[in-house]
Amino acid sequence: MAEPKKLIVNLFEMNCVSHISHGLWVLPGNNRHRFNDIDYWIELAQLLEAGGFDGIFLADVVGAYDVFRDGPETALREGVQIPNNDPLLVIPAMAAVTKHLGFGVTFSTTYEPPFAFARRMSTLDHLTKGRIGWNVVTSYLPNAARNFGLDGEMPKHTRYERADEYLDVLYKLWEGSWDDDAVLNDRENRVYTDPDKVRYIHHEGEHFKVAGPHLSQPSLQRTPVIYQATGSPEGIEFAGRHAEVVFTGGRTVEDFQKNAQDMRDAAIRQGRRGDDIRFIVQAGVVVGRTDAEVARKLKTYRENRSVDGVLAHGSLPFDLTAYPTGTTIAEVIDDVGPHPMLSSMSPDATVDEALTRITAGREGRFFVAGTPLEVADQIERWLDDDGIDGINLRQYHSFQTARDFIELVVPELRKRGRMREAYPEGETLRERLFGEGQSRLPERHVAARYRGGANLDAPLEPIRYR
Repeated sequence: MAEPKKLIVNLFEMNCVSHISHGLWVLPGNNRHRFNDIDYWIELAQLLEAGGFDGIFLADVVGAYDVFRDGPETALREGVQIPNNDPLLVIPAMAAVTKHLGFGVTFSTTYEPPFAFARRMSTLDHLTKGRIGWNVVTSYLPNAARNFGLDGEMPKHTRYERADEYLDVLYKLWEGSWDDDAVLNDRENRVYTDPDKVRYIHHEGEHFKVAGPHLSQPSLQRTPVIYQATGSPEGIEFAGRHAEVVFTGGRTVEDFQKNAQDMRDAAIRQGRRGDDIRFIVQAGVVVGRTDAEVARKLKTYRENRSVDGVLAHGSLPFDLTAYPTGTTIAEVIDDVGPHPMLSSMSPDATVDEALTRITAGREGRFFVAGTPLEVADQIERWLDDDGIDGINLRQYHSFQTARDFIELVVPELRKRGRMREAYPEGETLRERLFGEGQSRLPERHVAARYRGGANLDAPLEPIRYR
């Protein structure tokens, strides 16, 4: 009998007050306001490792949500991802108090050059002993573009072309600039590094010119685990070349499975295997010991969520709350023009119905509320029927959401063979995801073409977006 598929479990976090559960930071006992306090991150990391989590997935943005109501006021009032701090800087604190917890951190390829980022990630891979992953994003907020000297967002295809070259530079630095045995640490002959085993990369491309050599010696993973959050046609092709873990979703089983298969097919076009990619989804889990406890928690979360926060996060260029609740969507479209969110609704639906749907939609396809047995049953369906590999657990209450999952759901998943009982010693993040002995990217990944200094002067063919 085949061993049951095990669930990858990350906590979905952000270095801010209101990440994605808008309005709930005001709940009694919620620790969201402590995000500036290093003790928040230390306590959280220790809790997650004690509970058997695989990792913590840190989101990020480099701009304010200032489209809704023509300014950042709503986002500021609601704490919608502003204020927020750099996610990379809390990782060393969490790594220092854990031995096994993995870290996936978001960083954009669009606005900052690759050389300095390469050193930051190598440093984190060293400090965490190979427990670091990078969530590659290209950024989408108009305010982010203005923060880095641009008048507006770059076109999407340009952002992806830039990102492809960005990773090409990083692979040359991480995989090609230093040989595995370059560091001698030879005290007797007073030689730390063999100069013949370190090289410039001399990258000259359309977007970047980087001489090298990389400033950090090879770390355990060399290249961090490559995460990507996507579902767009451009993102799918990009994931086929680069991604090892994709954060995606779908409104139905069929939607998710099509997204996943499209990415597997894209990987095969890039000379990889379809099973070189793991798929994780954002999951909402509200669990209680009794039905009454579940109902009470669900009622509390639904009553306290912020409609304004959700609308600001969605960057809607119009304000549905400004219309009488009985106004139809057809009437709103007549007033503001077409918009994808509006066109997905019935023209006869009212504004009140639309707002209810928008806020309820935050629960999404991968949502379950129930007792531990009910939650575990649903997670098994996600694993076996939908075909997911893991979840990013969204937080309704910090740290109660994580504690509930650890105390109530983890024991049941372990009983069913869906989560490991303990962490293997010395396991890197890539080994956790792909198996023992796989700390480095496989030879079939595009990054491997630079190992030993090969192909540094051979341009990488651009991705052909379909």
